[in-house]
Amino acid sequence: MVKNYWIIILFLFSLSCDHQAPDRKDLLFWSSNNRTEIDFVSSFTEKWNGQYPDRPVRFQPVPEGQSSEEVILAAVVGKTTPDIYANMWQGSVEMYAKAGVLIPLDTLEGFTEFILQRCGQETVEEITSADGHIYQVPWKINPIMTIYNKSLLAKLDTTKPPSTYSEYLKAGELVKEDSDHDGYIDQWIGYTEVKVIWYQRFFNFYPLYLAASHGGSLVKDNKAAFNNEHAVNVFRFLQDLYNNNYFSREQLSAGQDRFITENIMTKWTGPWEISYVEKYKKRTDFDFDFYPMQVPDNHTGPIYTYADPKNIVIFNTCQNPQGAWDFIKTLIDREGDKAFLEITGQLPRRQNLESDSLFIPFFVQNPKVLTFAQQANYVKGIDNCEVIVEVFDIISQEYEACVIYNKKTPEKAIQDAARAVNVLLGNQ
Repeated sequence: MVKNYWIIILFLFSLSCDHQAPDRKDLLFWSSNNRTEIDFVSSFTEKWNGQYPDRPVRFQPVPEGQSSEEVILAAVVGKTTPDIYANMWQGSVEMYAKAGVLIPLDTLEGFTEFILQRCGQETVEEITSADGHIYQVPWKINPIMTIYNKSLLAKLDTTKPPSTYSEYLKAGELVKEDSDHDGYIDQWIGYTEVKVIWYQRFFNFYPLYLAASHGGSLVKDNKAAFNNEHAVNVFRFLQDLYNNNYFSREQLSAGQDRFITENIMTKWTGPWEISYVEKYKKRTDFDFDFYPMQVPDNHTGPIYTYADPKNIVIFNTCQNPQGAWDFIKTLIDREGDKAFLEITGQLPRRQNLESDSLFIPFFVQNPKVLTFAQQANYVKGIDNCEVIVEVFDIISQEYEACVIYNKKTPEKAIQDAARAVNVLLGNQ
């Protein structure tokens, strides 16, 4: 199991490191190393500095490292954090908030009103920490949906993609029958990564669980909240896909992309897949589209999914938090979000995005992105739990035993996972 070493490190170094950041007038802003985000932020900060030369912002991508998470952790420990960081995974915020290294943004003038108008009450509730404060600015999302190959679907004599568990399993059987060459199968209904590593559950179990449970929690009131029919049925659905050879247990991702080579009909992925497929598709008439995650046969109402959110934080080394918020507010206003969408193709976490007149021309030109903008009304990030990585790691261990290798029943696997999570949270 992943050890909860981050909090220990932060605690130990908080006792020994009490030096302050050097005085400076400018604000240091780190973004991700994504090329299009660098282009967007570079352009924006240049424009800002031209308008406000007495309030300069110095921009740089997050320094190179094994991962941006490790770089940020090292910066926190050494008190060399930027003033503003715009690539914080939502699941890390509660840990840093409890370590006392983030500015409570709801204490800044104009913050709460602005975020409510931009994001809505549901999002504000999601990002509110256990102590009642808000430490993160909702910025961007990449909702997880189902991509499908229209040509392969047409071979099943239908144009309607399989939307329920039973429809998807039936389609899996048809694909298998069509591709079974004396026991050798070279085509599947879909594929998802079989690695047990915790974050792979963002692309199979977790979005399916959110879809089935109308956006339900994994952890609530410091207890496991997923020991329910929704999680059990998701495990059973995925287990059936492997047991019937509708999904491959091999790591297909090790070679060519099997969606591009048309060996799989569907895949659970995000909007980044649009430009990727367009760039690498093998034939010009390769036709694909997206639709929501599969749901139980008796599901009613909207279908939620994982938002894959990255947010903005202000570290407590910042000497001018209000000035930092004034900059961020301009970065994420309607015009800022429009530029972000156009340059990066990623979705700002803004309510009613698909119907806002300012963004409609972009969606007319990019109808596949519009599908994700419509889905953005029904997304969820990560529960505010400082050990959420360990929670996903526990679920992943049971996922491997039950779903991949059929060593446990779905009921037993979910029960064992919930029990382990409760022990982790101090609830025996």
